[in-house]
Amino acid sequence: MQHGELFDKAKKVIPGGVNSPVRAFNGVGGTPVFVESGKGAKIYTADGRTLTDYCCSWGAMILGHAHPVITDAVTSASGKGTTFGIATPAEVRFAERLVALVPEMEMVRAVNSGTEAVMTALRIARGVTKRNIILKFDGCYHGHSDAVLVKSGSGILTMGSSSSAGVTDGATKDTIVVPYNNLSAVEEAFSQYKDSIAAVIVEPIAGNMGLVKPLPGFLKGLREITRKNGALLICDEVINGFRFSFSSYSSTVEGVDPDLITLGKIIGGGLPLAAVGGKAKWMKELAPDGPIYQAGTLSGNPLAVAAGLAVLDELESNSPYSKLEEYGLKISSGVNNIAQEFSLPIHCVNEKGVFTIFCTKEEITDLVTAKKSDTSLYAKLFHGLLNKGIYIAPSQFECNFVSASHTMEDVEYFTASFKDVCEEIKKEAEGGR
Repeated sequence: MQHGELFDKAKKVIPGGVNSPVRAFNGVGGTPVFVESGKGAKIYTADGRTLTDYCCSWGAMILGHAHPVITDAVTSASGKGTTFGIATPAEVRFAERLVALVPEMEMVRAVNSGTEAVMTALRIARGVTKRNIILKFDGCYHGHSDAVLVKSGSGILTMGSSSSAGVTDGATKDTIVVPYNNLSAVEEAFSQYKDSIAAVIVEPIAGNMGLVKPLPGFLKGLREITRKNGALLICDEVINGFRFSFSSYSSTVEGVDPDLITLGKIIGGGLPLAAVGGKAKWMKELAPDGPIYQAGTLSGNPLAVAAGLAVLDELESNSPYSKLEEYGLKISSGVNNIAQEFSLPIHCVNEKGVFTIFCTKEEITDLVTAKKSDTSLYAKLFHGLLNKGIYIAPSQFECNFVSASHTMEDVEYFTASFKDVCEEIKKEAEGGR
């Protein structure tokens, strides 16, 4: 079935025709893709096309689609029952595995999504500190719970205002938004709200304004500031966790010890599974041991936990991390060389196989600089690559991912196709003059 026909049918029964907004292609224009199936690095669309996938379910599919260790684990678990609302031995094994692998996790609670994990972490922070204010960074996305759906005001220390209809001013009045990578703004916030800030929450490597890396000393500076002021540091690693190494990014790569950490995407093996964890003294404040309430009928779902254990086992026994790094470097260097060859305002930022093609030559350090990207140029790149059988994120402000299933042939085809698309864009621009 053609995508246009499917989209028309979907819009009659699903708001906007999609169950998550970025799928609608509003950032690049055109008709969204509908996928029938996937295998390895390939996805197979409803209109009969084969695409090489660099979205990888927004980073969740680090092994690629329909990996046999995952499908076998889920199939086996499904035969025993899909949900009980009762504790299972697999939940214990999963929790033990995460605690052993992630240094900052002394205890962990399984939930169903990154949004739910963050919501719980914020509630813990407020509950244990008896403070109300949360400090977050402009451009960092922490799910769609009310308190973090905010945009910054006109001044650095202006309390955040809602960035979504249906979110009340009361829900966001206790959220401060400051620029990412700006320690002086954080210091200023603590100076003004010293005894009221419960926590600072941060994506160690930002992934929702495109890939934006922390400047040297930024994360360690956050740890020092929060510790000095009696606030908790929450590292949101829903994207970062197990993506850059076989553990968290904050502690393993940066040497930062957060109080709480959220994980998602990769740890679920493609099923709805996330986790919040951290220091035992804070986690023990969760019900039923403590007064901070959190619950979920499907938390620790047997199918999701089976997939989670399987993906962790596979990542450990057949580590893909050096391959992801090699392929990511080849893509980014190829893109940057080609952009220079055609004198196009494009550069690629990469970290071990996670990359964003920014349509600007300016270095990206925060949301302000990210927004200087030419989104119309990105749309041309997106559709040009799509026409050549390559699927990248349908938004300038998202990340792309190399998976363990990608091959060197896939990577070389990507750079060759990117060169062809850039040549077409350059010719079009010159013809218009």
